[in-house]
Amino acid sequence: MSGSVGVGSVGVGVIGAGVISQQYLENLTRAADVRVLMVADLDVDRAAARAAEYGVPSSGSVAELLARDDIEIVVNLTIPAAHVPVALEALAAGKHVFTEKPFALDLESGSELLAASRASGLRVACAPDTVLGAGIQTGRRLIESGAIGTPLTALTLFQVSGPETWHPNPDFLYARGGGPLFDMGPYYLSTLVQVMGPASRVTARGSRARDTRVIGSGPRAGETFPVEVPTHISALIDFERGGSAQSTFSFQASRPRVGVVEIAGTEGTLVLPDPNMFDGELRLWRDGMFEESEAELIPAVGSTFSRGAGVVDLARAIREGRPERTPGDFAFHVLDLMVSIQASAEGDGQAVAIESSVDLPPALPEDWDPTAATL
Repeated sequence: MSGSVGVGSVGVGVIGAGVISQQYLENLTRAADVRVLMVADLDVDRAAARAAEYGVPSSGSVAELLARDDIEIVVNLTIPAAHVPVALEALAAGKHVFTEKPFALDLESGSELLAASRASGLRVACAPDTVLGAGIQTGRRLIESGAIGTPLTALTLFQVSGPETWHPNPDFLYARGGGPLFDMGPYYLSTLVQVMGPASRVTARGSRARDTRVIGSGPRAGETFPVEVPTHISALIDFERGGSAQSTFSFQASRPRVGVVEIAGTEGTLVLPDPNMFDGELRLWRDGMFEESEAELIPAVGSTFSRGAGVVDLARAIREGRPERTPGDFAFHVLDLMVSIQASAEGDGQAVAIESSVDLPPALPEDWDPTAATL
């Protein structure tokens, strides 16, 4: 693990000025421990517009960003297919990386990225940092305190008709590295690993409702594009510590059901908030409770900073010489889980062993605050 580099707040550069960059920039520009110095994109005009929107002092090309000595962390917000190439380029330029999910599209490139990180002594952390939010962290602390006894089973559901109804450029969400599993799976699977521990085996089934989809909004509305991946996946996951989970990820369900994460134990069931969010009440059920009104409502306690919390944690970890809480090996294990689910679904439901594992970072203290000045 690489140690402290420099002193004071950490210089950050953002690569990728797409939709998700708005959330990151809104948050990172108000975090005292990081300084957003530049936005880069293949479309330099788009980078300039995004930088101006959030008061970032400069913008330009990727090469220009990577050449800067005052940028220590690259926030990689490119499309999934570019995550590994851009991260490798950043490491080669001597930068730490925080990359959007998924970590990679396959285990080979994910392994290459981890190896490059270790060889260089630089860090590669990964979204989703929703696992650092008040909702998931409160759930983890409750489970670790014994609130539901021994966790035995879990249920997660994400079902919608598809993002083409609202996203103006949804093509990449249906290309290799997309689909409901790789797009939304990281949120739910990262949460499961946080509270149930590393996964050990999966079996899965998948389907694809249509070979093409039609964009429903924005300047490209009415345009047809191909679907290259399964748009429905159902998986049964086993965990190293014991216990199992049933997880469904779908872009072909007319009835939406999202944000469902339930952990059942020997003494109760805990319903967590939407793992794509950073906040939300939790509900604790005991035997004999039949109505929603009977469940105990538990407020989430902790940070609701939203996207970019993992970047701040990475910056502090670099300065303090400690492990970050959304490290590459955690993201690689989630990738391994997704790849194995996909392989099982494509192999008529044959069980697939998860070869990787991970040591979980400790739960965050309740008073953890990404906006505070600590460096």
